[in-house]
Amino acid sequence: MYRIVRKEALKPTVILYEIEAPMVAKKAEPGQFIILRVDENGERIPITIHDYDREKGTVTIIVQTVGATTEKLSHKQQGEFIQDFVGPLGRPTETEGKKKVCVVGGGVGCAIAYPVLKKFHDCGAEVHAVVGFKNKDVVILEDKFKSASDVMKLVTDDGSYGEKGLVTDALKQLIEEGNQYDEIFAIGPAIMMKFVSKTTEPYGIPTTVSMSPIMVDGTGMCGGCRLTVGGPSSPAWTAPTSTATRSIGTRASSAARCTSIGSVISTKKSATCSRRRSSKMPNMSLKKNEMPSQDPNVRNKNFLEVALGYTEEQALDEAARCLNCKNHPCVSGCPVQVKIPEFIKKITEKDYEGAYQVIHETSSLPAVCGRVCPQETQCESKCVRGIKGEPVGIGRLERFVADWHNANVQEAPAKPVSNGHKVAVIGSGPSGLTCAGDLAKKGYDVTVFEALHLAGGVLVYGIPEFRLPKAIVQKEVDGLKALGVKVETNMVIGRVVSIDELMSQYGFEAVFIGSGAGLPMFMHIPGENLCGVYSANEFLTRINLMKAYKDGSDTPIMPLAGKKVAVVGGGNVAMDAARCSKRLGADVYIVYRRGMEELPARHEEVEHAEEEGIIFKTLTNPVKINGNENGYVASMTCVEMELGEPDASGRRRPIEKVGSDFDLPVDCVIMSLGTTPNPLIKNTTPGLEVNRKGGIVVNEAGLTSHASVYAGGDAVTGAATVILAMGAGKLGAKSIDEQLSKK
Repeated sequence: MYRIVRKEALKPTVILYEIEAPMVAKKAEPGQFIILRVDENGERIPITIHDYDREKGTVTIIVQTVGATTEKLSHKQQGEFIQDFVGPLGRPTETEGKKKVCVVGGGVGCAIAYPVLKKFHDCGAEVHAVVGFKNKDVVILEDKFKSASDVMKLVTDDGSYGEKGLVTDALKQLIEEGNQYDEIFAIGPAIMMKFVSKTTEPYGIPTTVSMSPIMVDGTGMCGGCRLTVGGPSSPAWTAPTSTATRSIGTRASSAARCTSIGSVISTKKSATCSRRRSSKMPNMSLKKNEMPSQDPNVRNKNFLEVALGYTEEQALDEAARCLNCKNHPCVSGCPVQVKIPEFIKKITEKDYEGAYQVIHETSSLPAVCGRVCPQETQCESKCVRGIKGEPVGIGRLERFVADWHNANVQEAPAKPVSNGHKVAVIGSGPSGLTCAGDLAKKGYDVTVFEALHLAGGVLVYGIPEFRLPKAIVQKEVDGLKALGVKVETNMVIGRVVSIDELMSQYGFEAVFIGSGAGLPMFMHIPGENLCGVYSANEFLTRINLMKAYKDGSDTPIMPLAGKKVAVVGGGNVAMDAARCSKRLGADVYIVYRRGMEELPARHEEVEHAEEEGIIFKTLTNPVKINGNENGYVASMTCVEMELGEPDASGRRRPIEKVGSDFDLPVDCVIMSLGTTPNPLIKNTTPGLEVNRKGGIVVNEAGLTSHASVYAGGDAVTGAATVILAMGAGKLGAKSIDEQLSKK
């Protein structure tokens, strides 16, 4: 919680807030911004920093009351608290080497322009200021601009104060008076910044403007910002300043809720098992027990869990299919080496807690893995029963055991005796949580630093509720806390504090980087910056983390009821985005440039999507997104593809069919093309080696090029699976333990 130490109404709808936030104040620079959340149900919104006081530990923002969140903030009084205040984020304005500059501010944009101007002034540059307002009644910060400017011109549209005219008029006058500026900075309404740029262009003066980029739920660092400046749109995660997220529509109406799960179980197969046998008799059925699930035409209208889990009878019947092979080939397919035959044998003995403890020896997240791991390509792919039939439903049995434990065991795990060593874990996704859990069990003092306001990483922001209920993730996090793991949220490592500072100033002897891969990719095609184009990260974060699908949510999502949505991509994330869109009432297309056989998503996810009414347009590739007169998506131009010879990935290369262009009418496009590691940690950690794709380079022990700093999961490999990330977390914990236990 962050205390409002001062609140001052500069104008009826323009309010100054001074917030007590020592760690943000310590690192804040002009041009950066913070993310705030008014209360625990609030939306995350970016606000540019107006000023800061390192000694007092406060940060000042100026906010115009223009929407639901700023309206809610306006009711907070001095002395009260806001929920979250995260930062500083974004790249500071570059002020070095400038001897003479002009800063142009318009309206409330002056609140952003002022700290830039002041920084130039403090650095010894000659500073000219041009500030403009509609009329005298909305003038703000006049005295501050005067105190930090060598020359100042104030203009109003109606001439009621200062000079009558536009900021471009005053700027042109200064230029034509012979002022030779190293650079001009313009911050204000988009139309003002456009014409400032046009004014300076004939003179060849470098001009920087402050954009208001599209952000991925206000994380401010994830690559979801897209700008078009004289060419194709491109990621702009380093945008220097930001005042607000682009309006993306009113909040969606909530999906219909399923009120009686018992009445909507899929009828593919009876939910109860008809096969009866002694627990000592093997079940030689070639088919695994079907997973009970909601009916597709019911579940595609709610966000309740699709798969309902095995009954005890089904679990016992499926466990009896395990042959308990001598060599245990299934274990070799598990990245964390779960003792699979051993826990399945415990199930056949009805020792469900014993089964859980076997799993928990090597896996920190059994309830999660039982739901989202691609068992079909890992442990189950090695199962002997799969040679002449279907493999044992290992994942389904793991889920059964974990759910039984969570429902029946309330005792907190015993907290190990401390060994006196401190370790920092960056990121609370599967690799970070696994590393933290394994180290905590050995007595390490572990602190997990999470950039968002809720622990869980991709498990909470990326995977939908209908696949992984967030209560499950919270249960796992609570278990780690019971072991003594401390979780610090709203900590953007690289901005709030660096890795080097964690070790030199805060006493951490080793660091594990499990920051994931949250930087989305785009196609760089025309129209990608239109309203209604999302990255899958942005779309899913708003839905999963911020609960935008619920009635009363402060976080908006584009209304999709009765609309058409195209999801570009064919992986699990694409399926998640498509199925979420369907639940919000849209007609949904999966647009993928290869065929159905080449889809990288799990077969189960593809099957569920088809059952729920998702339309697959395979061998199709977008080349342009077309907008309407209001700047919103109207259609997507696509071309048909055919498969040629295999490329470097081993998959057949898609080739465009000449003359096959067609327009697909859509209202929303979601880009799900994969993600790469965010460059923030790389850019703020000297000596940290990364590969050409941005992944952190590690050796066989998970050690980076930086002494005592380890890494694993998607931050190293790029986007992969939960279980592979967990395996990397286990390796990191093992290596850290080996290093520190020698001290």
